[in-house]
Amino acid sequence: MMLTRLKAKSEGKLAKQICRVVLDHFDTQYSKELGDPWNTVRDLLTSPSLWQYAVLLNRFVYHFELEKDLHLKGYHRLFQGSLPYYPKLMKCYLSGTPDRMPSERHQVGNLKKYYLLNAASLLPVLALELKDGENVLDLCAAPGGKSVALLQCAQPGVLHCNEYDSLRLRWLRQTLESFIPQPLRNVIKVSELDGRELGDAQPETFDKVLVDAPCSNDRSWLFSSDSQKAACRIHQRRNLPVLQLELLRSAIKSLRPGGLLVYSTCTLSKAENQDVINEVLNSCNNIVPIDLRAIAKNCSQDFTFSPTGQECGLLVIPDKGKVWGPMYVAKLKKLHSMGKW
Repeated sequence: MMLTRLKAKSEGKLAKQICRVVLDHFDTQYSKELGDPWNTVRDLLTSPSLWQYAVLLNRFVYHFELEKDLHLKGYHRLFQGSLPYYPKLMKCYLSGTPDRMPSERHQVGNLKKYYLLNAASLLPVLALELKDGENVLDLCAAPGGKSVALLQCAQPGVLHCNEYDSLRLRWLRQTLESFIPQPLRNVIKVSELDGRELGDAQPETFDKVLVDAPCSNDRSWLFSSDSQKAACRIHQRRNLPVLQLELLRSAIKSLRPGGLLVYSTCTLSKAENQDVINEVLNSCNNIVPIDLRAIAKNCSQDFTFSPTGQECGLLVIPDKGKVWGPMYVAKLKKLHSMGKW
């Protein structure tokens, strides 16, 4: 009886945290777009106690004891031997349970040993196939997790981290300070430009470009505390694909011929994912899709993928025992200088 009351109390508390307006909106949209899998995804997205956290080790810190501890706790290496271009320098550990390592505090002058993240957010980074000496742009870089992950893969010639929002920019700077040693910060450039204008400011400058675009962010949006603001965001959400498309076109301008671009979001929304990429492919004659299906095949042990209808696009959806995502990833290549839009 006591357990029943506690469970009811706990569920009641959780129900108050979930924004009903957003959940109803998701039910309408995603039951149509995902079909039956939405029921499982819905259960997991509304149950933070089941969420999993990956541990990305910082290669600039010695962590033998930490690795030993992770092994004892039942963690395993992500992608071990499954991807031909998986960087030897990168080490990321996953647990099959919702176990969460404690977060490390930011301390000036001390580097953090690890970064906690949604494991699916490494897929866009790995898809870029970064190599030593390449110039890379992280167009929407805050809070900095993907920039940190890029530096775990290789040592770029230049890593340009851009963030338009001034509050998020401070967060980005602190993240870089927490994980990157002083000598390596010389290759990092941080800017506060409107991403839609960066392509004109720096045309055909970068070998690789990551566009981790502003999006609906389904996980956090579900727990909006203000229902009126959430309802307002439902209307604003319709305009996000326009912004995402403008950012993508700017990114393409900044990319040198032969360069690779990866677009990613943390939403399930087809309008912000497949539709945006299809619009770019249909309107830009010098961009071609790069097949990502091999990644899905090689990573099915750790991630569940939903069909996207695209060879160049992957959608990771949360599943039982694999509560990663939502994460959409698409990969494009620029053939030659700017063509006609």
